[in-house]
Amino acid sequence: MEHILERLNEIVGPDWVASKHELIERYLSDETAKGVRPKAASDVVVVKPSNAQEVSQILKLATDAGVPVFPRGGGTGLCGGAVPTRSGIVLSLERMDKIAEVDRDNLMVTAEAGVTLGQLEEAVEASGLFFPPHPGDEGAQLGGMIACNAGGSRAVKYGIMRNYVRGLEVVVPTGEILQLGGKLLKDNSGYDLMHLIIGSEGTLGVITQATLRLYPAFASTATLIIPFESRHAAVDVVPKMLQMGIIPLAVEYVEKDLVKLSAQALGLNWPCEEGSAQLLITLAGENEEIVYDQCEKIAELAGNSGAAEAIIAERREEQGNILKVRSEIYTALKPKTFDIMDAAVPPAEMGHFMDAIDEIASRFGTKIPLYGHAADGNLHAHIMDDVPPKDADAIKLAIYKEGVRLGGKITAEHGVGKIRNDLLQLCLPPKAIELMKAIKGAFDPKGILNPDCALS
Repeated sequence: MEHILERLNEIVGPDWVASKHELIERYLSDETAKGVRPKAASDVVVVKPSNAQEVSQILKLATDAGVPVFPRGGGTGLCGGAVPTRSGIVLSLERMDKIAEVDRDNLMVTAEAGVTLGQLEEAVEASGLFFPPHPGDEGAQLGGMIACNAGGSRAVKYGIMRNYVRGLEVVVPTGEILQLGGKLLKDNSGYDLMHLIIGSEGTLGVITQATLRLYPAFASTATLIIPFESRHAAVDVVPKMLQMGIIPLAVEYVEKDLVKLSAQALGLNWPCEEGSAQLLITLAGENEEIVYDQCEKIAELAGNSGAAEAIIAERREEQGNILKVRSEIYTALKPKTFDIMDAAVPPAEMGHFMDAIDEIASRFGTKIPLYGHAADGNLHAHIMDDVPPKDADAIKLAIYKEGVRLGGKITAEHGVGKIRNDLLQLCLPPKAIELMKAIKGAFDPKGILNPDCALS
C-alpha cells in the first residue's frame, strides 16, 4: 500500500488523501443497522478526487495493482454497500459537488456525483422546477442514489431514480470514461449500458456526473393524515383510491406509536391522535381546487372503509414536518434495531404480508414495527435487538420467504450490498445470478470494485 499511497498523493494532492484512523473513521461505516453492519478493514486509505480524470487514474492504478476500491457517496445506505470490508481504497466523491446546469428548456439538470439531494432540490426549486424522487435523506449524494437506484415515498406517482436518469458519465475499473445517454427522452442505440450502471451498487463503475429529468413545479399541494384502527383496512383503501384515478405524490403507511416516537425525537408534535394505523397521503396539482377535490374524494372513500376523520395539512411548513417525521422513523428506531428490511410485494398483497409478519413475530415472542410505501408494496420491517441473533436470522429468513411467496423480492430500494448477498437465491433463478456475475466480469475483470458487495 505504500506505493499506492504515493501515487494517490500524486494524483489528487496530499491534502485529499488520508490514512490515519482519526481522519478516516467516518468513512468506515454507513447507516446499516448495528446488528448486521459489516466490519470494516483497518488498513484503508481514503482518497477524494475532484474530477473524472482523477477517478480514472485512481481506478487504473487500483486495477493494475489488484487493490479493492469502495466508492462512497453520503454514507446513507442501509445494506453495508459503502463499508470497506477489505484493505484498500475508499473513493469518496464528496468534492465533486458542482451543479453544471439547470436546463429549463429541456427540463433537465446536470450535476456531479457528490451533489446532495438537498443541494439538488434547492437549485431545481430556485429555477421553478421540481425533482420528484425523495429517497428520505437529504444528505444522500446523487451518485449513490443512482448507484443504488434509490426509491422513497414518491415512487407511486413518478417512479424511482431509474426513471429520471437520462445521461451518465461513468469511469470503469480499467480507467476509461464513458458518456452514456444524454439530454434524450429516446435512445435505442445498442444495449442499454446506462441502465446496467443504475442500481449496480458501485460494482461496475464509478458514476461521476449525471443528467436528470425534471418536471414543472406544482402550484398546490396538501397532505392528508387518515387514521384507522385496522392495518388491513388502511392498506386496502389504497388500490381503491388508485382505481378512482387519483394518483397521489406519496402514500405512506405508518403506525401511530412509531410516528409519535419519531416526532418526539425531532422535538415536533404529531398532529393526529386517532387510530393505531395511519395513511399519509400527499397530493399535488395545478391549483387548489383540483387538490381539495381529490382530498374530499379520498376522505369520503376512507370514511366508507372505517377511517376516522382525516386531518389536512395545507401549509408548506406543516407538510414538511409531516414528511420529516416519516423520514426519521428509522433514525428514532435505530438505537434498538438489529436489522431493517425492505421487502417488496405486489401492492394489493400488503395486508396479507403484514398479517404474515405478525404471525412470525408472535411465533418468536417479539414485536416487529412496520411502516412503508403503501401504494408500491414496499414494507419496512424492523427486527429489534431484544431477540437473540439466531432468532433474528430465522425471523429475517421467514419474512423474506413470505414476501417471495406473495410474489415479491427481498429488497425494493435499499439494495443487496454486503448483508443480503447470500439471500438473492431466494428470489432469483441460478441462471440470472450467473448472467449478472458474467456482466460484473466484463466491466471489472480484476474484481476490484466493491468486492464483497452485491454480485461481486
